[in-house]
Amino acid sequence: MAGRLVLVATPIGNLGDLSLRAVEVLANADAVACEDTRRTGKLLAHAGVSAPRLLVVNEHTEKASAGEVAELVLDGSTVALVTDAGTPAISDPGARVVDAVLASGGEVEAIPGPSAALAALVVSGLPTGRFCFEGFLPKKGRHRADRIEELSREARTMVLFEAPHRLARTVEDLAVALGGDRPLAIVREQTKRHEEIWRGTLAEALARAAGSEPRGEHVLVVAGCPGSAPPSESQIRAALDEKLAAGLSRRDAAAAVASDLGVPRRIAYQLSVAY
Repeated sequence: MAGRLVLVATPIGNLGDLSLRAVEVLANADAVACEDTRRTGKLLAHAGVSAPRLLVVNEHTEKASAGEVAELVLDGSTVALVTDAGTPAISDPGARVVDAVLASGGEVEAIPGPSAALAALVVSGLPTGRFCFEGFLPKKGRHRADRIEELSREARTMVLFEAPHRLARTVEDLAVALGGDRPLAIVREQTKRHEEIWRGTLAEALARAAGSEPRGEHVLVVAGCPGSAPPSESQIRAALDEKLAAGLSRRDAAAAVASDLGVPRRIAYQLSVAY
């Protein structure tokens, strides 16, 4: 009988947040796939779990390890997948392992628990009805510029992760693109002894970051664009239909629609050739 892969959310700081179900799965797993065997070993010891076989699945080994995990599951083993903190596959390894197990016909389950993104969102004081998770922005280049440009028009509350040494630059880039008066919350060292929740504007956050050396991982929760919501894909397609029906080429139609609706030209063009 085939086994299963179980994604187990682990504490993002306070070890007391490890759930009873998570402990039960870890205690009964045939193997635990983890980012760092030392850190996971300490977690298992805290939970009173005798360490089973530990497999290293991190950003460098995930691609190679995914097949091994899938084979174990198909052979009848229960494999628990954890990361150093939080929910696997959310800005952490895990997605490739899930894909490999599912592709081979295996079973995948999840033990929900701590999430840095959701914890920061609900204490931010910003709207929670609709939000988007951006994870870490690209570090540099055109990909970073394009992503931030897209965020400048995002109507939903945005949740981002950032390392301390890049915090000031990211806040500055966001302030330039979104405006210094855009509200945000910055949550640092969640659930730990020195947890800090700061609320203000991007301009105030930039001044604050320049005056001190940030420490620890940060979650930024940024208010959405206060203007009207960006045009939907169906609206863009309808505008493209009108331009194409008027005799414009796909390239010229995309350029015209991008200008009229205020969307990136590349998005309009991609939709024009997707017909």
